[in-house]
Amino acid sequence: MLLTKKRALALSAILATSALALTGCSGAGGAKQDVTLTLATVSNPQMKDMEELKGEFESANPGIKVNFVQMEEGDLRAAVTADVASGAGQYDIVTVGAYEVPQWGANGWLQDLTPALKADATYDVEDILPPVRDALSVDGKQYAVPFYGESSILMYNKEMLAAAGVTISNNPTWQEVATAAQAVKDQGIADSGICLRGKPGWGDLFAPLTTVVQTFGGSWYDMDWNAQVNSPEFTEAVTFYKDLLANAGQADPVSYSFTECLNLLQEGKTAMWYDASVAASILEDAKTSKVAGKMGYAHAPTYKTAESGWLWSWNLAVPESSKNKEAADKFVLWATSKDYQQLVGKTLGWTRVPPGARISTYEIPEYKEAAAAFAPITLEVMSSVNPSQPGVNPQPWVGIQYVTIPEFQDVGNQVAQLVADAIAGRISVADALNKGQEIAQKAGDAHKK
Repeated sequence: MLLTKKRALALSAILATSALALTGCSGAGGAKQDVTLTLATVSNPQMKDMEELKGEFESANPGIKVNFVQMEEGDLRAAVTADVASGAGQYDIVTVGAYEVPQWGANGWLQDLTPALKADATYDVEDILPPVRDALSVDGKQYAVPFYGESSILMYNKEMLAAAGVTISNNPTWQEVATAAQAVKDQGIADSGICLRGKPGWGDLFAPLTTVVQTFGGSWYDMDWNAQVNSPEFTEAVTFYKDLLANAGQADPVSYSFTECLNLLQEGKTAMWYDASVAASILEDAKTSKVAGKMGYAHAPTYKTAESGWLWSWNLAVPESSKNKEAADKFVLWATSKDYQQLVGKTLGWTRVPPGARISTYEIPEYKEAAAAFAPITLEVMSSVNPSQPGVNPQPWVGIQYVTIPEFQDVGNQVAQLVADAIAGRISVADALNKGQEIAQKAGDAHKK
């Protein structure tokens, strides 16, 4: 019996030691297990740069590997929404927009990053642009950090406009833009005078179009959540947008979104483009852009408002369903830090530093020199827009090119398809917006008091 007890004790000790070795991934003094983080992100150039540089993080954090899953914007939204809503835990880090963050944070789908941000004295959360930081916070809790931020600006080829005998002011009106675009088109200087998004989707067509609606005096809803989609102002804005594309825009506009218009401008086939300010850093990269040094930049065109640019950020967040939160937090803070911006500038070039997230970015001498054509106006526009009331009339939500209610993603997509049909000539603007009014009102009714 005594021998049996000794054997039993010895066996218990062996098992306990083995278990400690296997489970000691994060305990004090324990050996850490290797962790592979899965990061879902949009396939934009800045995110591809992040993937290219991830080895720097992995070298500084032995045992942590980061696997990137890059998707088109619509596919990313669908995949990430399904994952975080169900708690499946497929992704440890997600790239999400300013539209999703406050809603998902309030739903408990995203980890509160506030403790991690406070614990890292070198991170300097106060350096994040205040409008961007506010958009990512709910009740004093910050649920994501910006990888890059943007507004919308008018980008134009100075040589083409000069050849057409027209100029663009720093704060142009939409009528001024339409006149310049028509001059370029009529004189055959480029295939089109302007490129604008027409591809269906609330984040595609309606990103720029909603800002046009707002500066024309329209809105998705009034203060009582009555839909305004077929109002005279909304109708006038959509009609103007449709006519501008028909008269001076690119062929087959409903197949164009951000990437397609970017390519058209880079290839010298259009003279102007109204879209995300982050595109300027791509246009001014002399290594890849044929129009670097030829571009001019202006505030988003207006009609009845002083400003009309949007406010957006692509952000990194950690789902509550992640099983590797500690490691995920480390990567998120690394990829949005001041040190990361220095790494991008020194390794890939200063024009490729993610813009619109940190105040200090615009104080880096090398960045100020390399991005002189677009950095000042980007900061100027982002600091000037008003997410609380971007249009003529007050609105019961905070947001510019989107409505911060869960239903808007579906509403925006459906109405965008109708408007795209109108742009393509398959339906009238009036019919499209009357049908859109019914769709929007159903969602608005759910928010009436």
